[in-house]
Amino acid sequence: MRSGMANFSKSNVPQFAVDVYQNEYLPEGGREVNAIVTVTATGGGTVGSAVAAPHLYSPGQGPSAAVALMVDCSGSMDYPPTKMRNARDATSAAIDTLRDGVHFAVVGGTHVAKEVYPGGGRLAVADATTRAQAKQALRSLGAGGGTAIGTWLRLADRLLATADVAIRHGILLTDGRNEHESPEDLRAALDACAGRFTCDARGVGTDWEVKEVTGIASALLGTADIVADPAGLAADFTRMMETAMGKEVADVALRLWTPLGTTVKFVKQVAPTVEELTARRTEAGPRAGDYPTGSWGDESRDYHVCVEVPAAGLGQEMLAARVSLVIPEPDGSVQNLGAQGLVRAVWTDDMTASTSINPQVAHYTGQAELAQAIQQGLDLRKAGDIDGATAKLGRAVQLAGVSGNADTAKLLAKVVDVVDAAAGTVRLKAKVEEADEMTLETRSTKTVRVKK
Repeated sequence: MRSGMANFSKSNVPQFAVDVYQNEYLPEGGREVNAIVTVTATGGGTVGSAVAAPHLYSPGQGPSAAVALMVDCSGSMDYPPTKMRNARDATSAAIDTLRDGVHFAVVGGTHVAKEVYPGGGRLAVADATTRAQAKQALRSLGAGGGTAIGTWLRLADRLLATADVAIRHGILLTDGRNEHESPEDLRAALDACAGRFTCDARGVGTDWEVKEVTGIASALLGTADIVADPAGLAADFTRMMETAMGKEVADVALRLWTPLGTTVKFVKQVAPTVEELTARRTEAGPRAGDYPTGSWGDESRDYHVCVEVPAAGLGQEMLAARVSLVIPEPDGSVQNLGAQGLVRAVWTDDMTASTSINPQVAHYTGQAELAQAIQQGLDLRKAGDIDGATAKLGRAVQLAGVSGNADTAKLLAKVVDVVDAAAGTVRLKAKVEEADEMTLETRSTKTVRVKK
């Protein structure tokens, strides 16, 4: 069943709509309710600025924004020497993509973070002159030193905080492992920056740690990817910046209200990527919690909500959860975006009704299992457990085929020889290119939408 309650509409703001897909029928004694919640934003402008803070919005220009570009300048960026040049070119291309009026800065990252442009603890405002100055400053970037990504993020945060803007965004490029600070230092930096700006992270080459880069993007609600060939950086940076420039509203939270006696088992984003949100809940009054979703442009995302309801008798029905969208304000108040969806539970003795699985729920349950099977399979492969890795990656091939996830199937075929895709029968390849394995791991959480 699909239920929808829409949407928030004023001039110059995105309209948000919420659709709920679920089978609301439970058998006698049934307690677990699953629903896929589709959130769609359409239309220009920004809620957070046009409505709540008009001074943050420029008509026809999009919302005010600040961007920090963090470029790895550690010693390994000199191997091969073209890598640093590609990074400079990519950063130049991203600067060219900045909208006029956007605040920006470039940070050079080694075991310390350095302001490359404009300097003085401030941000520049994009126009023809500052873009040219920034690109001139990039020419001085050389490679040398270590890698301490937490220092880069903290400097970016300090710079971004100097602008009174609606959207704060970071782009981070690294080519190596975070060897010059402890994992605890990086985690502390991510905790300090979470909710203050979003950040896309890219690993260039094959000498970086996938879980580090994906962990940065996950904590800061951005995207992660591999650019195995440094020559591809300029195109990737341009795409990332275009997407950042398309963001219209920041800090949107999915608010979940549940009635007395109901427990939230999990909340996860399932499209366009799998992202676990359960542990990120912040309490929002009696029986309500907010789950962060970051910045939005014109786009649609799917979330899987699972709640456990109190047992009830046949013929009874209840509201199991109410989903709405809000923007939390610094003073503790919230701006409600007006869209909401209802998750229901109805107890029935009709076995056909109560045992059928909603197609959206089934599809995304498979996509989440696919992501997990790939990650577990690759970890087992690295640990030398050939049988365990073969079983997990075979299951991944099977799931990718069933759900029509052709991109993931192609990536899997570079790591395993597929004997029978439908049965999940595979053999691990004896020799796998490092870039292929890292690409599969980095993109393992990318999902395909269910065909509605």
